[in-house]
Amino acid sequence: MQKPSETVLSATTGSWQAPTRKPMLGDNDIHLWSAPLNISNATLTSFAACLNTDEQARAARFHFDRHRNQFIAGRGWLRTLMGWYLETGPAELIFKYSDFGKPSINESVETVPLRFNLAHSGELALYAFTLRREVGIDIEVIDPKFASETIAQQFFSPKEVAALLKFPINERPHAFFDCWTRKEAFIKAQGMGLSLPLNQFEVSLEHDQPALLHTAWDAAEAARWSLINIDAAPGYAAALAVRAGQYSFQCFQVNEESLIHTAKHT
Repeated sequence: MQKPSETVLSATTGSWQAPTRKPMLGDNDIHLWSAPLNISNATLTSFAACLNTDEQARAARFHFDRHRNQFIAGRGWLRTLMGWYLETGPAELIFKYSDFGKPSINESVETVPLRFNLAHSGELALYAFTLRREVGIDIEVIDPKFASETIAQQFFSPKEVAALLKFPINERPHAFFDCWTRKEAFIKAQGMGLSLPLNQFEVSLEHDQPALLHTAWDAAEAARWSLINIDAAPGYAAALAVRAGQYSFQCFQVNEESLIHTAKHT
């Protein structure tokens, strides 16, 4: 196994595979899942029936059908995947949330010490699952119009802004979103949300050298974490944050066809 800081996950090299049976997590495993947010009406209806009243209310607040349906798809995939790990029905899962909004499983239904995180952007959702350790994941569509120096100055540290401006103009959007997703993944792993200011810690911007470099609150904190690139799909940037250590990674790509197949196998 490699250290996470040395690992670059890539969908283009065959890392992402369709599951052939319901997955099992070992103590040192991290499972990453990619799932589409645009799904058939039949699957959407099935997923909607699994949501609890809070999730249904959240879905109803979306003005546009596309956004509402993608929210339902994202939560439906989450419930489906967690149901596989916990060997329970997707509708039976009960979530709780930290003061900063990070979801976890209610202890009354937790059969294994499962930890997870999720993110979605565009037409794609990512999920991370492991045991006993907190993880954070983020994914963003690479939008050159958003990746401006002005936005970077609002959310990045001065050193990160300086590093960004060293990239050639045509490479800055990807460097911007590598930085953005690494920072988001880290604060999600911490479970602090935006109460942890993005400019109070620094990450690397080089695509092939993901790392937490420094935090304002603890000189030793950076050594406790690993940041990992996730090459989820063309046009996206994504990252995972996890406590430093030795891990074995598996990357799964689920869709409606593999959903039906996997559900039939244990």
